[in-house]
Amino acid sequence: MEDLQNTSLDLRVMHATPSDRLPLQHMLELYQHDLSEYWDMELDEHGLYGYKLDAYWLHANYHPFVFRVNGRYAGFALVNDIVCRPDSQYWMAQYFVLRRYRGRGLAQHAALQVFDTLPGRWEVAQVPRNLPAQAFWPKVIAGYTGNDFEVARWQDGPWEGPMQCFDNRGRASYPLALD
Repeated sequence: MEDLQNTSLDLRVMHATPSDRLPLQHMLELYQHDLSEYWDMELDEHGLYGYKLDAYWLHANYHPFVFRVNGRYAGFALVNDIVCRPDSQYWMAQYFVLRRYRGRGLAQHAALQVFDTLPGRWEVAQVPRNLPAQAFWPKVIAGYTGNDFEVARWQDGPWEGPMQCFDNRGRASYPLALD
């Protein structure tokens, strides 16, 4: 395997198109496999976790993104409007970067590009047992917002666990170099 630390990574974050649906579905299986360590999930009779992805092409307020590095799929983000707070607009429903690309800054840079694409009030929550996500997201959001975010723990709604809330409207975008 090539040493990605010493290569130039061309990261592209794009709205997923219908032609991205099958690769996205495959990456969702990898994501759910990783997440099964923290969240009780079982395979179906076909040996799949079976995430229901179709809604992301049916609803205007659902936003599927794919990440490509040097032209190859590297991860995804699924954003929707199923929020906990009535004043929020965006919920980071699912977020995944292939293991090959982790630890190189790609996950952070992709997240910032997704945020910049959708200005408004955001909620980003983590499964309570997923400690790596609980370390990653507050750090990324703190850097992105200049520490202008709220930490909440929602327990009586659609989500139970830690959640960061922020508003990125009016935030200046800065070009980022990817290591």
